[in-house]
Amino acid sequence: MAPVTLRSIAPSAFGPAILFGIGEGAVLPIVAISARDLGASVGLAAFVVALIGLGQIAGDLPAGALAARIGERAAMVVAAFAACLGLVVCVLAGSVGVLGVGILVVGVAGAVFGLARQSYLTEVVPLPLRARALSTLGGSHRVGIFIGPLIGAWVTSWSGTDGAYAMFAICAVAAGVLVLVVPDLTPPADRHAGADAPRATLAGVAKSHRQVLTTLGSCALLLMAVRQARQTLLPLWCQHLGLDVSTTSLLVGLSGAVDMLLFYPAGSVMDRRGRAWVGVPSLIVLGIGHALLPLSHSIGAVAVVAVVLGIGNGMGAGLVMTLGADASPAHGRAAFLSVWRLVSDSGVAGGPLAVSVVAGMVGLGPASLVIAGLGGIAAALLGRFAPRHPPHREHTESSAVAEGPSVRP
Repeated sequence: MAPVTLRSIAPSAFGPAILFGIGEGAVLPIVAISARDLGASVGLAAFVVALIGLGQIAGDLPAGALAARIGERAAMVVAAFAACLGLVVCVLAGSVGVLGVGILVVGVAGAVFGLARQSYLTEVVPLPLRARALSTLGGSHRVGIFIGPLIGAWVTSWSGTDGAYAMFAICAVAAGVLVLVVPDLTPPADRHAGADAPRATLAGVAKSHRQVLTTLGSCALLLMAVRQARQTLLPLWCQHLGLDVSTTSLLVGLSGAVDMLLFYPAGSVMDRRGRAWVGVPSLIVLGIGHALLPLSHSIGAVAVVAVVLGIGNGMGAGLVMTLGADASPAHGRAAFLSVWRLVSDSGVAGGPLAVSVVAGMVGLGPASLVIAGLGGIAAALLGRFAPRHPPHREHTESSAVAEGPSVRP
């Protein structure tokens, strides 16, 4: 069998992720603004953004069952068209409540889409290449997050916020079509080894892996909370300063540009040195960026903070997916990854929710400082619980180590 390389998995794994990311990147900067236009307060607008994460949480457990039942490719197609439906609801929304429903559906679809690709790559990619493959998957999404706001800035300049939602819908359909027409790589021959064993249950997996879920999983939860909070705070801070939608989209795009440059170096360091070598510095830089945001009162200052946040986020590209893949057992992997994503995606909702609560009580500046503090806590926990070396260099037995084809250097 030919060796698995990043190039060989690119069309099936990374192409759809880029398309989905472009659409999401166009929408993320304007969700809070759409809510504000419909009469929401700052706190309620942040809550609407948090519904993306709540939708992911709601979709995490069903996503694993769906992927196991109909396959990863079919699950991605279903997710793409479900996202399109949710975005149509957003365009037609005449109230904050209806907008929230559409955003919730988009979050559920994103959970299914993400888990299907993570599960597949964990199966087919050899362990020494795992972090680079998963960080490139995350990086593909970041490429989309970078391109999306740039295109979205042009679209919203003549069509308003509805144009960004329509753009995401088109990208979601295109991603679904690409999944259908581009075949996946042939999985390893032993992919279905143990298929006759009793099917792993979510409850059983959660119980047998409760230690890693409560320790390393807590790190993933806080990391995702800090990451997602920046998606809420940066646009709201721009609006607080009186910047228009197009300028806000460009600043978010600048952050994404820096972000996407770091995904491959991050994966390479994780594969060669260990996961904590990028995770801890990533959280420290994200914390610094959030601490500096309340001090920025001009476009130039906000741009500097956007760059710092992009560096911090890019340094940790693929980290949460890689940690989950490392911890996943050979039998019951989809079930474990569903539970893992449920834990980590709680942070996707928790970050904006924390912003919503604190901003509603005392303002955006203190909310940003709270997120900075969470980044420091997460860095300390990750330094404590993350393995010191990459798994393929460990000489202990681990159910997280799955055999794969040889890897080309």
